[in-house]
Amino acid sequence: MNIDPGSDVPLFVQIAEGIEEDIFTGSYAEGDRIPSTNELSALLGINPHTVLKGMNILVDEGIIYKRRGMGMYVQTGAGEKVRAKRRNAFDERFVQALVAEAKKLDLTKQQVVDLVEKGYDHA
Repeated sequence: MNIDPGSDVPLFVQIAEGIEEDIFTGSYAEGDRIPSTNELSALLGINPHTVLKGMNILVDEGIIYKRRGMGMYVQTGAGEKVRAKRRNAFDERFVQALVAEAKKLDLTKQQVVDLVEKGYDHA
């Protein structure tokens, strides 16, 4: 997990996104225990309250859950929740921006599709 203290993104959001990324890539499977607040705090050199605030975002979203006295665990179905969240973000961050820019450039829908297909062929 990479945390950038100089980023405009708050640390607790970076922590939530980092754990989410680890779930998405399979570093943590459903039912796996994730590092505790204190473990992450020591590893990253960040206040435990900041780490907890990031974890609570994921608890609220149903991606992780707390077992009293045992730690935090990846919720069943968390991988699909993260995937769905990323699909929505992909549309909002990239597709809508792509379409808006294409319209400014007077590109047709087919020209945009051709560019995307070309990009897929070279990736």
